[in-house]
Amino acid sequence: MRHDGGVRDESEATRGGERRSPSIPVTTLRRTVLLVAAINAAYFLLEGAIALAIRSVSLLADSVDFLEDTAVNLLIALALGWSLAARARVGRLLALVILVPAIAVVVQLALKIGEPEAPAVLPLVLTALGAAAVNLVAALLLARIRAGAGAMGSAAWLAARNDVIVNLAIVVMALVTLAVGTGWPDIVLGALIIALNGRAALEVWRLAGEESLAARALAGEDPDDD
Repeated sequence: MRHDGGVRDESEATRGGERRSPSIPVTTLRRTVLLVAAINAAYFLLEGAIALAIRSVSLLADSVDFLEDTAVNLLIALALGWSLAARARVGRLLALVILVPAIAVVVQLALKIGEPEAPAVLPLVLTALGAAAVNLVAALLLARIRAGAGAMGSAAWLAARNDVIVNLAIVVMALVTLAVGTGWPDIVLGALIIALNGRAALEVWRLAGEESLAARALAGEDPDDD
């Protein structure tokens, strides 16, 4: 199906030896991911500044995640229109990109464990709610093009969806912090964000592998051959 509800001609859907399902215009895909990249980049700057000011490791991890999402969507914009095989390779690259925020979180966790000071709760909650709103908008935009962009579209959609969950978890963590008065809830949530990013990376890697197998099948190769 097209974005406007129409159906493209079968020959157009299979142009270049690659079947696209659903068939979404490349211009629509590219315009959507560039918009998502822009809003992610803007909130990365805002959330990162606030995270540093209140010394919240979970919020800082989430801000770095916005930077990751920016890179993912920019890569998608560059890769649209490529073959299945090329898209599969970029999908694997995106899986590695998703792991980048985890490295930043590990460093911050090590520093915070030595000095588990509680972050300021009000700016933490407000910033997390703002991040949830931004990620929800991004997830809704990407859900409309997810199938048309293959593993790369799934990478961006998974990241946005997971980020909404993380943002709401940060709000809950802030309330717990208010009750206990230490930075340990912030530290624990930072560790959970690492695990979530790792799981998303594995899922994207799996989807990229499926596209690689599909590309080999279209080329007449045996998918089981190394």
